[in-house]
Amino acid sequence: MAQLHRLNYQHLLYFWAVVRAGSIARACEDLHLSAPAISAQLKTLEARLGQKLLVKSGRTLVATEAGQLVYSYADEIFGLGRDLLSALEQRPTHRPLRFTVGVDDVVPKEIVERLLEPALKLGRPVRLTCKEGTLDRLVADLAIHESDLVLSDAAMSSAFNFRVYNHYLGSSEVCWMAKTAMANRLRRGFPKSLDGVSVLLPTADTAIRRALDQWADRHGIHPVVVAEFEDYALLRAFARAGHGVAPVPVVLEEQFHRQYDLLRVGLAHTVQTEFYAISVERKVKHPAVAAIVEHARQIFAA
Repeated sequence: MAQLHRLNYQHLLYFWAVVRAGSIARACEDLHLSAPAISAQLKTLEARLGQKLLVKSGRTLVATEAGQLVYSYADEIFGLGRDLLSALEQRPTHRPLRFTVGVDDVVPKEIVERLLEPALKLGRPVRLTCKEGTLDRLVADLAIHESDLVLSDAAMSSAFNFRVYNHYLGSSEVCWMAKTAMANRLRRGFPKSLDGVSVLLPTADTAIRRALDQWADRHGIHPVVVAEFEDYALLRAFARAGHGVAPVPVVLEEQFHRQYDLLRVGLAHTVQTEFYAISVERKVKHPAVAAIVEHARQIFAA
């Protein structure tokens, strides 16, 4: 353990440069060093930390899970170094607050934009980075501090071997929407009118899909699923093009009508879509996360 206190930051710089460049050869050009010299220093760093930091993926070097954690700290360290040089050159900088958010694919991007808006209005510079993916992958990134927050339509279960906390943001009823002609036709006799009709749905592994399937079963409805989507933005694009009826959180109904020319067919009674902010903090301390959680109440109350 004592060795960790004598970390060589020059070795860390070489590692950081290799990850950024994707190969030792390209890092050599940036650092003006030979490949054998950098390779030797990387081996020394791995031995010092007792962790494998890099592996080959085709022709590219990528960070291991431990390497990703080391890289995230290195990025912060060398970011501070750049700010220090700027300050010494009498060009003071207001270093932006770095805020990385993982967004579950199934969450509508229009809701994401509303939720993240207050993070950009903190009264100090913020550098926002958004990553999209499946909930499992995003929470794994959260665990190794690659992200500060994950936005999802489902709470994270305790199945993972690390602790995360679910912060409930709010919920919205769900309605079915379609292009004008289709919506007007299907309103008559809803919900039975959806029987045999083309619908666009999120994939079966999502909370909202399971709720919609149960709703259809209760009403004895068997719509034709013409497409399933992991990404809600793609689902919305297909609905806008008239390929079928789509489920939309009521909180977005007015916006979808105005921007995408969709009309409500009917309300999926009892179906609620929920939204959560998932973090490694039990008590929210990050100022951007705190602003999001507070502002969410206004979004869903409206």
